[in-house]
Amino acid sequence: MHRKPRAVRKPSNGDAAHSPHALRDQQRMVNRVRRLRGQVDAIERALTEEASCSDVIQRVTAARGAIDGLMAEILEEHVREYLLADEELPAKDRTHAAEELIGIIHSYLT
Repeated sequence: MHRKPRAVRKPSNGDAAHSPHALRDQQRMVNRVRRLRGQVDAIERALTEEASCSDVIQRVTAARGAIDGLMAEILEEHVREYLLADEELPAKDRTHAAEELIGIIHSYLT
């Protein structure tokens, strides 16, 4: 499943208070995704070239670390944008953002 390298929260039905936003440093995120794509390509090459298990494991571990770092940065952006916003959001919107974040974390960790 391909996802755009841009974290945009699209409003759902009846959720007009949250408008989509781009990450603060979108180009840096895109560059991270491109490096990650290179790491995944390196895993594929290692597998097709019958590299040792330890070499493949090392490459997978590096890619996993890169994905985890990317996820942490995007989650931080979500918290800063919706839960620690400069302007006070209504409690309903903050609760919705918190519930959304909990769902994201749960789906990522399980």
